Amino acid sequence: MKKKLLLLGGSAQQVTAIETAKRLGYETVLCDYLEDNPGQYAADRFYRVSTTDREAVLNVARQEQVDGVLAYASDPAAPAAAYVADHLGLPGNPYTSVEILCNKDKYRAFLKEHGFCTPEAEGYSMAEQALEDIRKGRFRFPVLIKPVDSSGSKGVSRIDEAAGAEAGIAQALSFSRAKRFIVEEYVEKSGYQIAGDGFSVDGELVFRCFANDHFEEGGVNPFVPVAATFPCVMPDPIQKKVHDEIQRLITLLGMGTCAYNFDIRVDRDRNVYLMEMAPRSGGNYIPQIIRHATGVDLVECAVKAAMGEAVSRELLLDRCRQKGYWAYYAVHSRRKGILEKVEISPEVRKRHLVEDHLIKKSGDPVEAFSGANTTLGILLMQFDGLEQMLDMVEKPEQWIRVTLK
Repeated sequence: MKKKLLLLGGSAQQVTAIETAKRLGYETVLCDYLEDNPGQYAADRFYRVSTTDREAVLNVARQEQVDGVLAYASDPAAPAAAYVADHLGLPGNPYTSVEILCNKDKYRAFLKEHGFCTPEAEGYSMAEQALEDIRKGRFRFPVLIKPVDSSGSKGVSRIDEAAGAEAGIAQALSFSRAKRFIVEEYVEKSGYQIAGDGFSVDGELVFRCFANDHFEEGGVNPFVPVAATFPCVMPDPIQKKVHDEIQRLITLLGMGTCAYNFDIRVDRDRNVYLMEMAPRSGGNYIPQIIRHATGVDLVECAVKAAMGEAVSRELLLDRCRQKGYWAYYAVHSRRKGILEKVEISPEVRKRHLVEDHLIKKSGDPVEAFSGANTTLGILLMQFDGLEQMLDMVEKPEQWIRVTLK
């Protein structure tokens, strides 16, 4: 009898985890609350259940008698996966640790308690208390106001003076399932923000593939990445320092065998700020780009970890070095409307486009690019050199155009 894997989330980007699990010989059971999720057509069985409803997901896991549970590329579902694993004795990481990593206020408090570089921050349920603290000068401007439990930069605002705080709080609360938000001081970065994925085996960070995050100045939400380029241009000593801080956090949290997605800032004094460390694989097809760059299949590693199968520590250590120049680019619109077409230069399509994951077609409604959920799709690209890669990603108008009706 085949072993069963319960997967939480069936979006287009999550189908790859379902397909990988089936390729490895597992029976797949999927939970997703959306009626039209594409994953239901790839999985062996589908339950229309919210991936954040822990008790409902636990009931499905019990009913199906699953052998593992995986929240692939999903922050909101990661605590539910840990909850199920904890209750059923399945492979996984400590539920309390996953909760810390997936809730921004708990995460900031944990970092502060253990001496990490972290911005001054506080979590709130009541807007009035936050507004009072802001007016009294508790925080230095600028500050960021975020939902404590959202991902993909949804609901994030930068506030440069107290007058803008009330609107920022309202926006953050509208994206929070727990109806909580965090106010934190803004961290000025030196160079690119560091993105990328990593993987630990038995609590040791044996693989990490760092990238450069790119943002769109003047965009609807300037905090949502529009691209990530590989390899990271930070000097090796800085990358080593980042690695060591990640390892220290993994050890303190008691994490075991697990995939991670990183958002990290380094300031001008070379202080490392672990802004986000999500206990799951990255979205925007980051694991696929990493596979092209290193040969490591992080999707397969995540599936195996969820099923309690051995992941080769030696293989991952051996393949940390990247080859070539790679990027994902999030195709997007700056305004709301009806999509007419996405035009990509024929030369770029021929020489640089490796995988086309566009999910919107002509006639589809599109939203302004305010979060990872509002992309028109993702392009995976290869380049001839570092300078060419950075130039093309920073100046996409040279080779791609999105037209609305």
